[in-house]
Amino acid sequence: MPDPHLDPDKRHDFVYLFDVEDGNPNGDPDAGNLPRVDPETMQGLVTDVAVKRKIRDYIDASVGGDEDYKIYMQHQGVLNEQHQRAYDELNLDSDNPSREDVDEARAWMCQNFYDIRTFGAVMSTGVNAGQVRGPMQLTFARSVDPVVPMDVSITRVAITRSDDAESKETEMGRKAIVPYGLYRGHGFYNPKLAEDTGFGSDDLQLFWQALQMGWELDRSASRGFVALRGLYVFTHDNPLGNAPAHTLFDRVEADLTADVEAPRKFGHYDVTVEDDDLPTGVTLTRVLG
Repeated sequence: MPDPHLDPDKRHDFVYLFDVEDGNPNGDPDAGNLPRVDPETMQGLVTDVAVKRKIRDYIDASVGGDEDYKIYMQHQGVLNEQHQRAYDELNLDSDNPSREDVDEARAWMCQNFYDIRTFGAVMSTGVNAGQVRGPMQLTFARSVDPVVPMDVSITRVAITRSDDAESKETEMGRKAIVPYGLYRGHGFYNPKLAEDTGFGSDDLQLFWQALQMGWELDRSASRGFVALRGLYVFTHDNPLGNAPAHTLFDRVEADLTADVEAPRKFGHYDVTVEDDDLPTGVTLTRVLG
């Protein structure tokens, strides 16, 4: 019997947990690249865009050379050039496209770019390839408890300019981190929207794989140690849903263990999942955790 969470014809709502040790999971350019926080609660924030970047990069590295698995949102990519590829392949005029031309270009983009048929895209700028509402949507991730952003001074023995070589031996730098944070994110898969973009079973299986392994590909000194700690998928028999997502998400809780005031590792949390008496038509799959 196949795993329920692999069925692209069913709705899936999911919770994922990840943590960071001595790193910056998502810097805020408006705050000197300090870790993003909610200023009222001091809970850490990680944008959906940051998580999608990990997924995109993993897909690109693993199957990006395969047909139909190109990545639209590339580093230093030019989006209108991507749109033009559709018109060139279909021998259509991008300067004065008809409604039918735009629809054909849109369908070509969905077929050839994994992240478009997964997350959607606005492709109506410049070279018009329409708009796509993707079946897979992610929220901002938020830390379970407040985090403490730190701006740490560092030194390096290499000098930037030769003019300074005689007057100093080191230069100062800064590194922004949080000592520890456990973050919680949510996602939603809509099979009705998948019908429109052509998102299928292979795409769904690849998404779960990328959500788990994308963190491993994204290692860097600035991000410290980041790891996915839990992935819990609620699957609905009814494509429109058998229960509100928030009532299912409330079944997954992460709480500090007794006598821990300042968490510094995942073991300082107890994660509980209430899997009894699920609503009729809902199945829980613990993919991780």
